[in-house]
Amino acid sequence: MAVLICKVRDEHGWLGNMAPYPVEWNGKLFRTTEALFQSLRFQGNDAVVEVIRTEKSPMAAKFSAKKHKDQMKITPCGEQDIENMQVCLRIKMEQHPELTEQLFETGDEQIIEDCTKRKRGSGLFWGAALTGDKWEGRNMLGRLWMGLRNELHANQTMMVV
Repeated sequence: MAVLICKVRDEHGWLGNMAPYPVEWNGKLFRTTEALFQSLRFQGNDAVVEVIRTEKSPMAAKFSAKKHKDQMKITPCGEQDIENMQVCLRIKMEQHPELTEQLFETGDEQIIEDCTKRKRGSGLFWGAALTGDKWEGRNMLGRLWMGLRNELHANQTMMVV
């Protein structure tokens, strides 16, 4: 059995970047980790960052980033993009510590961003699609969550010892 990230309203929707958990970064508030993540692709271009940051919805933030893709400072789905996503997830957990228990409640289950219904674009990079009985895709978002879960478990264990 796997923990699936699909829709924000689903049981594990809070794991998705579209979930309504605001985060603060460099003294500025972002409505979601999606807005922060997209903004990190434009570091140094304050005008574009501000446009993305002030969008009312996470999907609007994503579309604003796509609209300015010619000004991106990093390669989407590259190493820096992965590091930026990891930063976003860490910030989300630090600023919303109640989510740590929810992450622990996933046990040792595999976490997968389910992009079965949207296989195009970066879906098979950040997530995976179910084909028959097999998941296909890199599932980088799920991998980052599982790595963070393991790290938090290890840190909790070290504090107990």
